[in-house]
Amino acid sequence: MERTLSVKEIGEVAKNASRELAKISKGEKNRILNEIKKSLIANTEYILEENKKDVEAGRDNNMPDGLVDRLLLNEERIQSMAKAIDDIMKYKDPVGRVLSMEENYVGLKIAKKTVPIGVIAIIYEARPNVTLDASILSLKASSAIILRGGKEAINSNIAIANSIRQGIRNAGYNEDFVQIIKDTSRKSSVELMKLKGYVDLLIPRGSASLINSVVENAKVPVIETGVGNCHVYVDEDADIKKALDIVKNAKTTRVGVCNAMESLVLNENLDKSFYDGLNKIVEEFNLKVYADEKSIDKINKAVSATEEDFGKEYLDYAFSVKTVGDIDEAIDHIAKYSTGHSEAIVTESYENAMKFLDEVDSSSVYVNASTRFTDGGEFGKGAELGISTQKLHARGPVGLDELVSYKYIIFGNGQIRE
Repeated sequence: MERTLSVKEIGEVAKNASRELAKISKGEKNRILNEIKKSLIANTEYILEENKKDVEAGRDNNMPDGLVDRLLLNEERIQSMAKAIDDIMKYKDPVGRVLSMEENYVGLKIAKKTVPIGVIAIIYEARPNVTLDASILSLKASSAIILRGGKEAINSNIAIANSIRQGIRNAGYNEDFVQIIKDTSRKSSVELMKLKGYVDLLIPRGSASLINSVVENAKVPVIETGVGNCHVYVDEDADIKKALDIVKNAKTTRVGVCNAMESLVLNENLDKSFYDGLNKIVEEFNLKVYADEKSIDKINKAVSATEEDFGKEYLDYAFSVKTVGDIDEAIDHIAKYSTGHSEAIVTESYENAMKFLDEVDSSSVYVNASTRFTDGGEFGKGAELGISTQKLHARGPVGLDELVSYKYIIFGNGQIRE
């Protein structure tokens, strides 16, 4: 029987594997990815059987519908995961690019070149597709990956990780390029956060409590991915049909994702036709609305919003509503309650659109489009490890270009410093 490695031992194995992976060419990495795709498809039935266990456990534990949907896999979603591998294979290699080359005063040629990060770790919750996305992105970026998913998706995560490792073996390479921590206790999570000397970058992806725990306790470098209290502001100059289509899409297509609309900000001059359309959406999807005093009587079955409601990521069929007098008040409200993820304005006013783009400080800011587009695939990155809401190193979708570091390489001809 295979011995279960400790978190530290997994870190040691990953560190050694990362040095091996760093030597592999672009063509070899794509060959590995192609074998992972074959293995994923071949193991579809096995993955779905394991996912069924997680979904049934989630429903037995009264998991909200939006989170069950986020957990659920089916053949269509596995095919979509396979397509993500195709997209990553087509994406230009992020490693080994010379970003600049300059000559200094003594004739040294100084170049800046992208290099692998080394060992990337990710702590995430009930999102089994993250197991695949994190693995293929890290491999393409020539970094080993340590996966630590939550207990809600552990059977799915192990099945996908096993399929990935099988694909790497089939390609003739070290399966330890990708490792998964099967222990879902808090102890393993904390140990991974403190794995200094082995983990070069840690990415938390999940709830606010998970992200805050990692940011506060980690001893290794962290990219803070965002809780998504995403706003849509409907301006007085909005096209009403356009606005209603965007609100419906941003709120209802997948409620358990971080780029869904959670807060609707409405100009006080919007007419009855907008509220008639909004009420049809509320009725169709049985949405719960937490509204302010100015809008509560205009929205069917709305309840009074509290201060907490305006800052909440619902991840459910619910959202808050705030009524404002003008765009400045809308921007102030967003600045107060936003998590820095994604915000949108619906307007036909060029002046208001540009003001919104200039003054709203979030990772992704839209004019006349749904916040649901904030995604690595939609941004042409193939996939992503999360949406960074911080400002250092990476912001927005964390894709291949954000999963490399750089170093300076210097060419001399016997120069010495005086």
